Amino acid sequence: MTALISSLLAAVLYLGGTLYHVRCLQQRQIARPGLLRTIGAAALAAHAVSLYVQLFTGHGLSFGFFHVSSLIAWLVIAVTLVFSLRAPVTSLLLVLFPLALITELLAWLFPGHGAATIPGKSTLLIHVLLSILAYGILTIAAFQATLLAFQDHQLKHRNPVRFNRTFPPLQTMEELLFQFLLCGEVLLTLSLISGFVFLDNMFDQSVAHKTLLSCLAWVVFGILLWGRHFRGWRGSNAIRWTLGGFLLLMLAFFGSKLVSEFILPM
Repeated sequence: MTALISSLLAAVLYLGGTLYHVRCLQQRQIARPGLLRTIGAAALAAHAVSLYVQLFTGHGLSFGFFHVSSLIAWLVIAVTLVFSLRAPVTSLLLVLFPLALITELLAWLFPGHGAATIPGKSTLLIHVLLSILAYGILTIAAFQATLLAFQDHQLKHRNPVRFNRTFPPLQTMEELLFQFLLCGEVLLTLSLISGFVFLDNMFDQSVAHKTLLSCLAWVVFGILLWGRHFRGWRGSNAIRWTLGGFLLLMLAFFGSKLVSEFILPM
């Protein structure tokens, strides 16, 4: 019952925040950051209660496909709200609120589907949590790159009025993108190191594709950060490399869980 009430409350708040943001866009007004942060914080509190009930079991932490999706959505919004205190990133909530709404409801509707339980004191938990943190930050970077691409398209086609009233300037958006990428790359590095330290064999047949794709994503993001620092890469180059690296990471992170929990059991 607790999970149901908290899930529904979070869903209502996420929906309300989304509708408010859309209404501001339609009326060519700037959404109030303070109001969005208040709605987001309240939604996160309700979402956290739901996650706690779903994840924590008597045997450890339950990490099913929808559990992880919901947890990552929660983390992404939490990080965005924290960043919004010093940078204009509340525009990302236009996309993140609906994402959290969907994942949170799916986690409630399918609470135990394919859930793998990790003991609370297991060193593997460190690797899992670092992986989730890295994926969460790089997810924000991917959304930022998508918005940056759309903003660049609007400016090039001389139709920037409504968009520019809602989102920060192009240069600010680009700087924020590389801040997210740097933070995500550091966390991804720690995640891979912890995996090699705490797991018996990172290239075991069951996780080899995940390890390979994660390493490739790490290389892609590393090359992009190198190119930014030494070559001044920006614009379309930054967008393409960011989305390419995120696609690799998404296949590594969710691809294996999707196959093992939904396709193989059939």
